[in-house]
Amino acid sequence: MEILVFKTSVDSADRVKMLKPALDLAVGKGQWNFALDDRDKILRVVSSTANPQTTISLLIENGFKCSELTD
Repeated sequence: MEILVFKTSVDSADRVKMLKPALDLAVGKGQWNFALDDRDKILRVVSSTANPQTTISLLIENGFKCSELTD
């Protein structure tokens, strides 16, 4: 399993709820979570098959900023 970490502009539980169906479909139900209390509004994805660019594109297409955080 790989953990992908993204900085986003998703800033509320309502917006997470809006993204839920698309994220569940793209990366798997229960395989992602947001840390909205973090200043970078972190999205974590746990998957063996997730593609970072797919996740970034999904958020951008829904009107949010998103970039992968790397070591």
